[in-house]
Amino acid sequence: MIVIIDYGMGNLRSVQKAFEAVGHRAEIVEDPDRIRAASHVVLPGVGAFADAMAELQRTGMGEAFKEAVRSGKPCLGVCLGLQLLFTTSYEEGEYTGLDLIPGKVVRFDARPGLKVPHMGWNTLTVRRPIPLLEGIGEDPSVYFVHSYHAEPDDPADVAATSDYPEPFTAVVNRENLTACQFHPEKSQRVGLAMYANFAGR
Repeated sequence: MIVIIDYGMGNLRSVQKAFEAVGHRAEIVEDPDRIRAASHVVLPGVGAFADAMAELQRTGMGEAFKEAVRSGKPCLGVCLGLQLLFTTSYEEGEYTGLDLIPGKVVRFDARPGLKVPHMGWNTLTVRRPIPLLEGIGEDPSVYFVHSYHAEPDDPADVAATSDYPEPFTAVVNRENLTACQFHPEKSQRVGLAMYANFAGR
């Protein structure tokens, strides 16, 4: 069973509907034991890093997600869910993340002509092949909405980048753990292909 973690932040139904569109049932859960019992786990999210981490810690779902990753289950982070995987975020202060991927989350540099948040369609540049990105075609476009981006300590954790205007991390992957800064559920055919790839692992 695919589960989508509900910690009060994110448009969970749109993620659930995307899985349904590619023929897979996904349940929205708030119980750490349901996470432990799942075959695949999705950590979605929009909003503030600090609030998300506080809720994951309060409910025990953060630790259950870490257990799922350590056990080898396919795990997927989406948007804020990618940022939460990192060691530290500098969003409105300094906050500790799940520390599953060493690195930090930082704001896009302010500069003339650069709008923050970064919002809209951008092309992915695949840096190395991973299962999530199979069959998505050449120069795939995906939909972003974010003001912060991740900087992994190890460049090998980066599976794909996009540009705004310099390259930034768009997809990370470390064994069974994958995450994307964009929203696959808003990325039409390309995003649905990614959810199908994840569900089929």
